[in-house]
Amino acid sequence: MVVALGGNASYPPHIRGTAQEQMDIITGLCERLLQIVQSGYRLVLTHGNGPVVGNILFRMARTAAELPPMPMDVCVAHSQGGMGYMFQQCFANTLIRHGLQRSVVAMVTQVEVDPADPAFAAPSKPVGKFFNREVADAMAEQTGWIFGEDSGRGYRRLVASPRPQRILDLPAIGALLDAGVIPIAAGGGGIPVTRGDDGQYQGVAAVIDKDLTSALLASELGAQTLLLLTGIDRVALDFGRPTQRFVDRMSTLDALQWMAQGQFPAGSMGPKIMAALNYLAAGGDRVVITSLEHAFDAVEGRAGTVIERP
Repeated sequence: MVVALGGNASYPPHIRGTAQEQMDIITGLCERLLQIVQSGYRLVLTHGNGPVVGNILFRMARTAAELPPMPMDVCVAHSQGGMGYMFQQCFANTLIRHGLQRSVVAMVTQVEVDPADPAFAAPSKPVGKFFNREVADAMAEQTGWIFGEDSGRGYRRLVASPRPQRILDLPAIGALLDAGVIPIAAGGGGIPVTRGDDGQYQGVAAVIDKDLTSALLASELGAQTLLLLTGIDRVALDFGRPTQRFVDRMSTLDALQWMAQGQFPAGSMGPKIMAALNYLAAGGDRVVITSLEHAFDAVEGRAGTVIERP
């Protein structure tokens, strides 16, 4: 099973952002995932990094006069390594407390993208802190960054988000899994790299959607289940309206029809539904979408939304 945790799950908007706060939150996340490990699933964990990589970029912008800022791909690597370390330690400690002898390893993971991807010309992925309109406009003028409103909660920096094409470190992830290790991989959607004519790779300024990379990882590993954890217990139609209704099960045909009707906006449920469709089209068995609190019940069929092929 590939389990994809959203970036806000480990770094919610209300915290100050200290390392101890994040470790405490991640420990709670790992306790929630424990039942899945105990039930016998071989687990691969992925996670988002939007709040963290946004903070890294913000910090570098503020200190650019004193220290040379790092390019965005290196910032993604920084967030992937730091968050991976926290997940690795917290998950390993959780297993120890419950008497389970399993190794946990976080991998710095590169993901190839297409340099001609149109996303580079139309930044759309929000990262980092929320700002009001005045502050966002001032920062845009100072830095040249692009800002956009995010789900009515304020303005965030927008960066390019190309589609993942290939996970370069897939053989190593598979080897860890086969050895009984729990890999933490492709954090933040992976470090975006492109391949040159000489066959060599270089990083690019982007942040890949972690759900799309998780779907690619799940299909390449032959995972039986892709578990997408989000802030709601089940997928809803007419979300936030008086006519809102939850969906326990849907087929890929249902998902396509509802997407065409605008039920799953790009800034919220859209990427998860697209990731689900990609994984199932590649031969995957089922996708489960739910909240962390209901993760195990959803895997067992007692909660969440299940998406399957017709």
